[in-house]
Amino acid sequence: MESLALIEPLLPTGGNRVLTDLATQLWVESSALNSNLHFATILGIGDLVRTMNCYYSNLIEGHRTHPIDIERALAQDFSVDPRQRELQLEAKAHIEVQRAIDLGNAQAEVVSGEYLKWIHREFCTRLPPEMLVLSNAEGSKQIQIVPGEWRTGDVIVGRHIPISAPAIDRFITRFATGYRLERLSQIDRVIAVAAAHHRLAWIHPFYDGNGRVARLFSHAMFREIGIGTSLWSISRGLARSRDEYRAVLANADLPRWNDLDGRGNLTAKGLQAFCEFFLNTCIDQVQFMRSCLDPQQLLARIEVYLREEVATKRLLPGSEQVVAAVFRSGELKRGEAAAASGDRERQGRKVLQRLLAAGLLVSDTPKGAVRVGFPSTLLERYFPRLFLG
Repeated sequence: MESLALIEPLLPTGGNRVLTDLATQLWVESSALNSNLHFATILGIGDLVRTMNCYYSNLIEGHRTHPIDIERALAQDFSVDPRQRELQLEAKAHIEVQRAIDLGNAQAEVVSGEYLKWIHREFCTRLPPEMLVLSNAEGSKQIQIVPGEWRTGDVIVGRHIPISAPAIDRFITRFATGYRLERLSQIDRVIAVAAAHHRLAWIHPFYDGNGRVARLFSHAMFREIGIGTSLWSISRGLARSRDEYRAVLANADLPRWNDLDGRGNLTAKGLQAFCEFFLNTCIDQVQFMRSCLDPQQLLARIEVYLREEVATKRLLPGSEQVVAAVFRSGELKRGEAAAASGDRERQGRKVLQRLLAAGLLVSDTPKGAVRVGFPSTLLERYFPRLFLG
């Protein structure tokens, strides 16, 4: 029977100045991210960031799904091409699970085996049966993935041989105890998110989907400690540094190098390096989104597009004024939005209807208040460099 000491250390060495500084910076940067935006605008951007998170998480897995195809999948508009349809279903499942995380739909505590199983189950049950079958490299053996259940056999992941299947429950219990948030300081909780990301990958509790579950779990942990919002995503940074991400993950799998490398079974220096990479990546992504979401700059990009559309007569004059008024207020009643066009009431309603039809304004009900929309076709115009790769 494998000793629980195999997974130690769970956290980097205490009194770590580098990680403390990074965790503090991430906390400060993330807290400032949504301070200048109206809540209604944040809701719309949150949907966009879930799409971005899904896009980059899929990219890490080697699956490229265009944001427009993701938007179509959410509208139940699937490709006739079987492979493309599978990618759309995968993307749709990811977004729905992240939305469920953001809404706090799980009944279990976040740092628990039950929560990890919930993420896996919620994702896999949204996929057709044919996508839940794994074949070995030779194609001689097939394994049925059971949603929300640990693997029942042993696996090899690159150079890493994860713990045996019968030991998973014990190691997940140790994992949950070691990363229990109540026993950690505010800063150590941030560091714990990084360390837990690696140690979950090290356990490799499922036959498939471990990387995706780990990234969604990190998102959930950040949300739980109050540092994660719907306005930034770790997956974009991990995807853009995919080779380094995989390298530092693998290096942290290694045994302790020598007597100067901590006292646990696994390398403390490797875990330190992974946590530094992870937190630096988070900070980079928060800073990137802060630049994207600067209210004045974002509105300026939107207004440039609207002026172009009015000039080519695809939108009516007054459109720029209506969208700007809605953006500054977060949301407006329809009559107020129409009046912002500066035209007579009837013409103002026409301006509003054209903007709604184009997805530039959106509403939850046919007569409800309107807020700014972020259609996938305009993401590069509104948010340059958001989708790369």
